[in-house]
Amino acid sequence: MVDTLGLVLGLGGALTFVALHFLKGTEKPTPEDIAQEVLEHRASTVSETDFPEPYNRSIGGGGGAGAIAGGGAEGELEGGEEEDEGFDPEAIPEDEVEYFDVEFVKEGETIEVANNENLLDAGEDEDWDLPYACRQGQCLSCGGRVADGSDAHDFVEHSNNETLSDDEMEKGYMLTCTAYPTTDFSLETNETP
Repeated sequence: MVDTLGLVLGLGGALTFVALHFLKGTEKPTPEDIAQEVLEHRASTVSETDFPEPYNRSIGGGGGAGAIAGGGAEGELEGGEEEDEGFDPEAIPEDEVEYFDVEFVKEGETIEVANNENLLDAGEDEDWDLPYACRQGQCLSCGGRVADGSDAHDFVEHSNNETLSDDEMEKGYMLTCTAYPTTDFSLETNETP
């Protein structure tokens, strides 16, 4: 048979726990969001440098081999060479801006591109989904190639190129994110050495 006293004590205990659970002050407090404070503290403890973020050729699918050009330490140049600072498209005065017809072969269209606008931005202005990653000339994701394989030096000027060797550029390869046209030509996008 059922023990009445045990049933009453069990039911009373259960009701007590339920009542205590719903009483004010028993809920777990939500911790304060300190994420922004942590980020600001970390940012204040890291010193600023002039070095670009580290990237690797493998981001663009070119593989890790050859990610570092040359064998010397960064910044060292052989025999009095001057470091190539690249081309500054923003330094072109408005009255000296030239426009060139660039055929985007795989997209099937020819568009006019200014010599102060990179090829990637010009293609994106046409709503084409062109590949890219770093947008700084440090990977191969945005790689393109002169359609007939001619020397890319004859058709574009790079504002920054930390990835392609002169040999690769002579085979027609370029980085569309930092390549600015210097004449009319046909471009195959999504091409890497």
